Amino acid sequence: MDRDPTVCVMGEDVGHYGGSYKVTKGLAPKYGDLRVLDTPIAENSFTGMGIGAAMTGLRPVVEGMNMGFLLLAFNQISNNCGMLHYTSGGQFKIPIVIRGPGGVGRQLGAEHSQRLESYFQSIPGIQMVACSTPYNAKGLMKAAIRSDNPVILFEHVLLYNLKERIPDEEYVLNLEEAEMVRPGEHVTILTYSRMRYHVMQAAKTLVNKGYDPEVIDIRSLKPFDLYTIGNSVKKTHRVLIVEECMRTGGIGASLTAAITENFHDYLDAPIVCLSSQDVPTPYAGTLENWTVVQPPQIVTAVEQLCQ
Repeated sequence: MDRDPTVCVMGEDVGHYGGSYKVTKGLAPKYGDLRVLDTPIAENSFTGMGIGAAMTGLRPVVEGMNMGFLLLAFNQISNNCGMLHYTSGGQFKIPIVIRGPGGVGRQLGAEHSQRLESYFQSIPGIQMVACSTPYNAKGLMKAAIRSDNPVILFEHVLLYNLKERIPDEEYVLNLEEAEMVRPGEHVTILTYSRMRYHVMQAAKTLVNKGYDPEVIDIRSLKPFDLYTIGNSVKKTHRVLIVEECMRTGGIGASLTAAITENFHDYLDAPIVCLSSQDVPTPYAGTLENWTVVQPPQIVTAVEQLCQ
């Protein structure tokens, strides 16, 4: 916001309260109430206002207090945000970032445990990225703000407490590039967001059992980085996808289709996809854990893949 006076933030409680998870803490006193705008509880309205602001040359960052609330703005995101550049014949750019916390939290109930990436992936004209570390959260956020395309940035409600030393110097990450988390030889594990940590926990067990998994955080949910993914598949010949998204119509299903279409000849085994159960997320903690992929399931899947 120091660098570019056209960048502004809007959403519920983003201003004086500092955001529901304190992501925008301290911005309102520094930049004022108009650049850090507290909105009413009216997602369709303020998302539309952000899209209109983007059309006139601003670079709005719109926060959904919880990503599930953005279902109320689905019309704006699909019919306007993703399509206006095309339907205006290129007269308008929509440099907007839509971001907020999502995923399965700790007993937040079904409505606050949505994974909207599956809902939004079919909208033409929109990019989607998911951050998983403080380092890539900052780098992807800056890249998203500077992009002339509309970008949806998925943050996970359980990852806000992570700490990491990040560089003092300027850095911006590529919105369309996956991250190689752990090189390996036996199997490619593709994951993103919070599941990265479940996968890395499982990887420790797998290494102790003699396996050498390659772990890739895909980060870019649309489009997929098929260059990085493809090179890994050509090396390991086996693929395990681990996601928190729903199994039916999720990111894993799209990723499975993309790998099958492009790299089928390199596969020595069918692609395995571990996803959340196709049920509303229960409130009870023990039941909630049952609906989400856990590290022991990842270990078992790799053992079966590598037989």
